[in-house]
Amino acid sequence: MSSSAPQDTAPHRLWSVDEHLADVLATVRPLEPLELQLLDAQGCVLVEDVTVPVALPPFDNSSMDGYAVRVADVQGASEEFPAVLAVIGDVAAGSGELPTVGPGQAARIMTGAPLPPGAEAVVPVEWTDGGTGGGAAAGMTPASAAPEGAGGEVRVHRAAEARAHVRSRGSDVQAGDLALAAGTVLGPPQIALLAAIGRGTVRVRPRPRVVVLSTGSELVQPGEALAAGTIYDSNSFALAAAARDAGAIAYRVGAVADDAETLRAVIEDQLIRADLLVTTGGVSVGAYDVVKEALTSVSAGDEAVEAGRVDFRKLAMQPGKPQGFGTVGPDHTPLLALPGNPVSSYVSFELFVRPAIRTLMGLPASEVSRPSVRAVLKADRPIGSPAARRQFLRGTYDPESGTVSPVGGSGSHLIAALAHADSLMVVPEDVTSVEPGAELEVILLG
Repeated sequence: MSSSAPQDTAPHRLWSVDEHLADVLATVRPLEPLELQLLDAQGCVLVEDVTVPVALPPFDNSSMDGYAVRVADVQGASEEFPAVLAVIGDVAAGSGELPTVGPGQAARIMTGAPLPPGAEAVVPVEWTDGGTGGGAAAGMTPASAAPEGAGGEVRVHRAAEARAHVRSRGSDVQAGDLALAAGTVLGPPQIALLAAIGRGTVRVRPRPRVVVLSTGSELVQPGEALAAGTIYDSNSFALAAAARDAGAIAYRVGAVADDAETLRAVIEDQLIRADLLVTTGGVSVGAYDVVKEALTSVSAGDEAVEAGRVDFRKLAMQPGKPQGFGTVGPDHTPLLALPGNPVSSYVSFELFVRPAIRTLMGLPASEVSRPSVRAVLKADRPIGSPAARRQFLRGTYDPESGTVSPVGGSGSHLIAALAHADSLMVVPEDVTSVEPGAELEVILLG
């Protein structure tokens, strides 16, 4: 496992949040484009403009189930004096050969079916007797049950203007129009449009494959019994879910014990399916900080090999002060090493990993980070913040009042408070106390 990421030349200095993010984004590059089938391209970013090859709809068609008629034949029609027309046949969706509607004639027509020659409008079946000779119809007799329903006479009780209930050819998009611009993220409506204009494949940047692994011998998988001194592994689940939310394909690896050789082997195994590696835990200064130990030079027999060029640094932020970043493996796969406390790891993900994922996707710089707004602090007392640290506190944002309220305390282990927050309140490095009513930057998580 090797890397080309430069190590910090000043390991004891304090990095700012902005410096660390800039370092990450300067290393991460968008993934190479691929031609993918439509459903495989969902969630991906287009790398080229897509133009419309044929107009939508490609022909004039009915927007209702009813009868295709000439306007003159139904002029002045009413329930007392209906227009009586000869029904010459059915026009179903997908019909090829169409009957011609002449004077005094009508054709039964279904929603989406092409408007037959001679017809100028469609009258809904509810405006007619449905060919039954009775009152207003609620629907049509199924063609399979009564083929003769396509013949005989129909009484029309209301007049219709020209082009009534007709979808005009090209009323959605015209041939040559721009369907989707490069940079568009393909969701269900975009996939629908691509299919409607006949595109079976599209050129996109693939969704990044993100491998998330947590470290710690104390971690137990949810559903298993807790022994003394153990806790459930929540970080790998939280970060894998966050990676999916950011647009990635996430692979969660069960907790790795505090053993450097084991961790190195796991990372080696995961490189084959990773565009980005995210670890959580083991990045501080303790005796069992295994990530930091594993991603340093080791010996293999008589030959020294480099297990990873990951820079471990301290950031001027709270929570999330210890961080690691570099690239590993023959393909220089980016690796972000996050702290192990649950809130610290999640905040670090939002600030650094999410932008890296969205950069890999090929999104512009303006769309890689969460949006932020200015909001007024709504609280019972001032909020304290450590000097020279940018603090990120959990909050709930009210867009109607433009206020934000704290949720829980500042402890980096308080998962319950995080679950009820929809935003992060940002206290700048040069501010040690924020009074109620003061304005803050708020990062929106929803």
